[in-house]
This record gives sequence, structure tokens and C-alpha cells, in this order.
Amino acid sequence: MRSQSSILPRISEPAYTSLADNKSSTRERLMKYPWKRIAIGAGAVFVLYWLFGTSTYRPYSGAGGAVVDDSTDYGRPANHDSPSWGSKPAPPHYGDDLPVKQPPSSPSNNDENIPSSSKKHPTSPETDPDRSSTTYCTSPYSSASPLVQYALMIDAGSQGSRIHVYKFNNCKPSLQLEYEVFVQTRPGLSKYAGDPQAAAESLDTLMEEAVKVVPPALVKCTPVAVKATAGLRLLGDSQATEILDAVRHRLSTKYSFELPNLSADGLEDRVAIMDGKDEGVYAWITSNYLLGSVGPAVPAGSQSYAVLDLGGASTQIVFEPTFGPQAKDKFAEGEHKYALKFGGKDFTLYQHSYLGYGLMKARQSVHSLVEYMGDLSDANHNKHPSGPRVLANPCIARSTSREVKLSVDTPTERTLTMSGHDVASFDSCLKLVSLVLAKDSLCTVKPCSFDGQYQPSIVDTFEHGGILALSYFTDRLQPFVRAGLVGKYVRGTGKGPNTDASTMQIREIASLAEKVCLGPKSWKKHFASAAASSEGALTAVMEELETRPETCLDMTFMYALLRLGYEFGDERTVRLEKKLGGIELGWALGAALALVDGQLTCKA
Repeated sequence: MRSQSSILPRISEPAYTSLADNKSSTRERLMKYPWKRIAIGAGAVFVLYWLFGTSTYRPYSGAGGAVVDDSTDYGRPANHDSPSWGSKPAPPHYGDDLPVKQPPSSPSNNDENIPSSSKKHPTSPETDPDRSSTTYCTSPYSSASPLVQYALMIDAGSQGSRIHVYKFNNCKPSLQLEYEVFVQTRPGLSKYAGDPQAAAESLDTLMEEAVKVVPPALVKCTPVAVKATAGLRLLGDSQATEILDAVRHRLSTKYSFELPNLSADGLEDRVAIMDGKDEGVYAWITSNYLLGSVGPAVPAGSQSYAVLDLGGASTQIVFEPTFGPQAKDKFAEGEHKYALKFGGKDFTLYQHSYLGYGLMKARQSVHSLVEYMGDLSDANHNKHPSGPRVLANPCIARSTSREVKLSVDTPTERTLTMSGHDVASFDSCLKLVSLVLAKDSLCTVKPCSFDGQYQPSIVDTFEHGGILALSYFTDRLQPFVRAGLVGKYVRGTGKGPNTDASTMQIREIASLAEKVCLGPKSWKKHFASAAASSEGALTAVMEELETRPETCLDMTFMYALLRLGYEFGDERTVRLEKKLGGIELGWALGAALALVDGQLTCKA
């Protein structure tokens, strides 16, 4: 039977000192430590002693909770073939800290068939005078193509489902994106395990929005696809298949959008789980397409952006490594290597999806590690306390607590209270997170990032390229940048082509986490009275901290993932964005382009 004692030394136990008492900074020593996995027996006791052996802990009586913001878990394409979408004009490429031009989705106004009565173009259905036509031209470039083409892409993530409704036109030789409608719903499909019909019905809210946007005359020629990411992958084949079958049946029978019959030979299943090895590629395409860093107008030798996507259950990295003639290593063959033809050019990308290393899964891993170590401590000290377990967790901000539910290694879910009390610190939390990353896993093909996964050296093959961080990276860090508390926030003109840009150095994530982990007193000292860019932005930051004690853990994990996991330098700049030019970032646009670029038929 599981002991009911505290999993770390009890909060009332005096022999507990702050983990941050080490004289040298953990961050300075980060790359020197050969972190070891938790092992049973002597190994586990060794780690416990290393982490908590010389500690004091003062009494604590409070307990609280917070609402977890379960954001998107983006994914990428299910099609393993390298897509080729033809040439698309790319705008001038701006520096990392500057706004970028509107993506190549905005057609030129120089064509002879463009109406001269107005140069203003719609940016949403509400501003679109005729959703079945376009203001960019009066006839398609090719008579074989429709003037306007819509596409529906449903991203079924681990924490929720969301639909992207795209409007394209065929005024140019290749598709031109006009605008996007984005709607989301929660929970995700995986939460309906055992009730596939309810899972299918949960998408009705999204589909009804599509019905409102797409003109009735174009509905039957508008393709729809559902791409499930990490959440359904973790369910198991049987339950996932039941849910996908129910979704496919409901979409094809209740709605008139184009969805091919699975019995048709040679047609891809559009309602499916995306292969993790392909997930990052479409997000890379979407991001670099919108940033104008790929395409025929980009000078030869220009560096594209690396795209890092942190979802709830998984995290992905995609970048274009460069191997010079004198490089000591060559690009190793394997599933991580992705050949892509886009915009008339060939790219060889590195990509990998780390299942189980999304932010929500990382939280679970850290909490479980804290519990495991506490169980060992209780056993060694013959602890048998009564009452609910209040656990000392250095990754929960000081003077705050968080109620968590864990189900790892047990058939039933258990509720525990994690408390930061006065022991939480960035350095202490970083030690736990470093163990979770399994940096010392067996590396069969060198060099490796973490978890034993091959990755070309960032220092040797991607020294100067830009870094674009999506999803939870942006959700957690961008509010602090926009409030003027860290990094650099450059406002766009607010008109047409220019967009805002949020950037920060990786070292600044660590500095920010240090302040956040120290709790409310530190927040008040460093944030509440700071000269923020706006009072509203500062209020949003304080509300974020007060309602989410795990922000300390989140930021520490992000820093460790970038610095220790992927091995980007502290001085590298990361760009944090949700949208570019009004278009939602992630894999969906890239997948939609490939979908519409294929052989489409209208529903009978």
C-alpha cells in the first residue's frame, strides 16, 4: 500500500535547506553535468541525497490551486511525400527584431484583370463584400482553376480541437491566401475515450462556423481534413480508431464539404493521426512562408528559420542544417532527414517530434519525480503521517501551491498538493527538469540532443539562423515581452504589411524564471512596479502569475529544452509569435496548401 506521508521531507521537518544554496550557478554548470536518470535502489537514494540532502524546511499550512491553461498542441503533415507547391513570390526578409512584410499570400495589384475601383482587400469574412469572389482579380490565372478556393483544416490536439478556414484565390499561377478564420473548442478528442460518438459531435461547433463562412455554392468543392496529433497517439490504436471512424462518418453524412470515400483507391485518409516524424515540417513551411525567408525571391544562401513547437503532449524541432565542405560530421541518414521541394527550391530539413516532452507531459513528469523521491525519503525515515499529502516542490513558485492529479504507474488517479513554500528556485527546479530530459540516454548516432535522439550540432550547422518558437513558448513568454519586462517588443505600423515582433534571448528566459520562481514578493518587486509598456499588459502578467503557480516550472522547462536539450547558445535570440500577417502559425496552413494543391473533386 502506498505510504500517505509527504513525498519529500515533510514540510515540518527542520533538516531541509534551500536547493539554491550551492555557491556556483546551476546554469553556469549546466553543460558540464552528466545528468543521470533516476534508478531504483542505490541510484535513487544517491539522486535524492544530491537533490535534497542538506535542506531545511519551515512549517507551512497553506494550500491552493490554479487553473491550467491547456493550450494548443500543434502538429504537422500526414503525407510522407515531399510536397511541391510551385513558386510563390516572397516579400523582403526583415531581421529577427523587426516586423515582417505581409506573407506571399497577398497578390500583387499589377495584373490587368485586377479591379481598379478599390485597392482595399478584405481581411476577414466580415470585411469581405463577396465571399464567393475576390477583390484581387476578376478571373483565374488558369481556366481550369476556380476563382476562389476554400479549405478546412481541423487540428485535433491533445488539449482541444480547432478549425482553420482558409480562403484562397487563383489570381496567380499558385494559390494566394486571402484570410483565415480560426475557432477552437475544448476538450480534445482524446478526452472522449470510450465515447466515440461524443467525440465526433464535439466538432460540430467548429463545422458550423465553417458553414457560416464558406458560401453555399462553394461548399461541395471545399475539402475538409482532420489531423489528430499527440493526444490520440497516446490513447492506443483501438480507441483512437473508433474515434476517427466516428468523426469521419459524421463529417461525411452531416455536412456537404468534400471528403473522399475511404474505399476509393489511392486516396489519402484525411481523418487520421499525423505521423510524429512529419509533424514539424508543415509548421516550418507555414512559418518560413509567412516570414518571407523561403521562396524564389529569397537570395541564394539565405538562412531559413528554425521552428520550435511546444505543445501539450509533444514538442517538435525543424531546421535546415548547413554542412560545409570542412564539416567534421555529415547529415546522418534516417527518419529525421526530410527532403522537401517548395517554392521551386529543394530543402533538406532535420525534424524530430518528441512524444512525451510537451509542456503538460513535462509537468506530469516533474511532479511524478518529486513524488517518487518523497516516497523514498518517507521509507528511509519511517514516516507515516496522516492527512492529505502536501509535497515540497521546488518548481512551484514560493508561497504558492498547486493541486495536481497524477496517474503515472498506478491504476487510479491520485490528487496531491505541490507546494513551493520557501524552497522554490530556478536552480533547484532546473535540476529536476534536467533529469526529466534524460540528457545521458544512450546515443547510438552522434551527436544527440536529448532522450538519445540524433541531431546535427546547432553550433556547427545552424549558427546564425533565426529561431521561431510557437504554441506554449509564446503563450507563456510573450506576455512578459509585450509588457516591456523582458526582451524586445517592436510594434508594427498597424497597417497592412507590417506586424508586431516579440523577441528575447535564451539567457533572458533563465533570468525571468529566477524572478518568477521566488514568488509573490519577487513579482511585486520586479514586475508590479516596473515601467511596463502598458498598464493592461502589466495587469495581464500579474494575473498570469497569480493564477498559475507552475509558471516557474514552465519557464524552467523551456529554458532547459532550448539550452540543454537542443543546445542553442544563451545568446541566441528567439522570436515568439502566434500570428504573422494575421495568419495563425502552426502546421495547418502548410497542410491546407498541400491539400488544395492536390487533385480535388467536388462532392456529388
